[in-house]
Amino acid sequence: MTVNPREYADEPDGFGRDDSSSDDIELRDDFFTDGEAATDNDAAPAPAYDLEEPEFGQGDYELEERHALRRVAGLSTELDDVTEVEYRQLRLERVVLVGVWTEGTVEDADNSLAELKLLAETAGSLVLDALSQRRQKPDPATYVGPGKVDHLRIVVAETGADTVVCDGELSPSQLRNLEDRVKVKVVDRTALILDIFAQHARSKEGKTQVELAQLEYMKQRLRGWGGNLSRQAGGRVGVQGGGIGGRGPGETKLETDRRRITTRMAKLRRELTHMQTARVTKKAERVRREIPAVVIAGYTNAGKSSLLNRVTNADVLVEDALFATLDPTTRRTTTSDGRVYTLSDTVGFVRHLPHQLVEAFRSTLEEVADADLVVHVVDGAHADPEGQIAAVREVFAEIGADRVPELIVINKSDIADPLVLARLLSREPHAVVVSARTGEGINDVLLAIEGDLPRPAVDVDVLIPYDRGDLVNKIHEHGEIVDLDHTGDGTRVRARVNPGLAGELQPFHAASTS
Repeated sequence: MTVNPREYADEPDGFGRDDSSSDDIELRDDFFTDGEAATDNDAAPAPAYDLEEPEFGQGDYELEERHALRRVAGLSTELDDVTEVEYRQLRLERVVLVGVWTEGTVEDADNSLAELKLLAETAGSLVLDALSQRRQKPDPATYVGPGKVDHLRIVVAETGADTVVCDGELSPSQLRNLEDRVKVKVVDRTALILDIFAQHARSKEGKTQVELAQLEYMKQRLRGWGGNLSRQAGGRVGVQGGGIGGRGPGETKLETDRRRITTRMAKLRRELTHMQTARVTKKAERVRREIPAVVIAGYTNAGKSSLLNRVTNADVLVEDALFATLDPTTRRTTTSDGRVYTLSDTVGFVRHLPHQLVEAFRSTLEEVADADLVVHVVDGAHADPEGQIAAVREVFAEIGADRVPELIVINKSDIADPLVLARLLSREPHAVVVSARTGEGINDVLLAIEGDLPRPAVDVDVLIPYDRGDLVNKIHEHGEIVDLDHTGDGTRVRARVNPGLAGELQPFHAASTS
């Protein structure tokens, strides 16, 4: 079954088509990127600098560096006119999106294609058109039906696209067959997400994890001249062809590449094991001192880094893009009563997160499973926040974090629909509404975190001499003080503390000093 796409008035090339099928998905009017805005070269004159330079944090410098690598529309990277390419700037890829709608509602299919559009733009592409097809299951040969493939080839030729992005994970045969039919590069959703991760990874561990995921994906999709580079030698070729033991099919180039990839993957896994050991060593001190760990998790671009900056002044990179930050960041903070806990940011999740990424980032994602509390950030202004919550909880179940206490934080309340916020609050009773951009509701989030932090289990009543102020400081940091009184003999403290600290305070028990 094939369907014709809708006609869009704001297509870059004005390519129009007739609406003749009821199975098409009605996409939003602003679905496509405005090509004219991307190619506007008339820049406004730069304003004069102030006498006082603005204060830049680490996140601002990282964002400026990332924008220096932006892609520019209208420039070619072909060898004959490579001189036109600006310094450190690349040509925008012109892509056509293709989706297969197998289940759910029309709104679900529309949201999936809209998210694929954002992923393509984050990777540095210009979205020209989008096609979708209603099928019971994807075609095993070409992902879409044979008729739709012919229609896709016409759309690619008319729009001048150089890449087709499919909203699903394609098998090696589907990838090869589709490229042979449409005559341009074809990538799937998994390859697109891996490309974004490769662009945004900064730390050594993050780059290693991304490379491992890319090699895992590439291993089953090798292609090229391997079949023609076989080292086979039949007949009487003597020692030049290998002689005895050298006849037969030999070893193809694809086989040697696959073996090299396997060797490289084994080396990367060993490196990740060493990095995990270093992370566990750094974490051991916090575990020994029984400092609670709170992890911020959620859908990509929900505002996790913005929330971390607002609460702890972490100054991590913040950008309105998918998977803007990949490297986890941990900051120390305190409750209103002085208890110390750590707050960590994690990589964002997405629908159908590639299993290669889950496996490669498993050592990092295990921090979520080992946490005492998960702050699940939800984008309240998104078209389908319930779908985001379901997608994140699916990853939680995969990494064993579904049993960790969860606090839902509905972000972007300043631009969200009040009816949507009310619906989410009724659906998730343990939730807080906040705006990380304006700061509204931050105190409610902190109070909710304090209420959900694990409470010390041992009640103590001690009289601590004034020369042991270090113990009083430990009670403030790692315990919960119920009452404190300064007497002539020392500081009388009634508090709840952890078993380890209770052992240190045992010699100063108030009953033994009376």
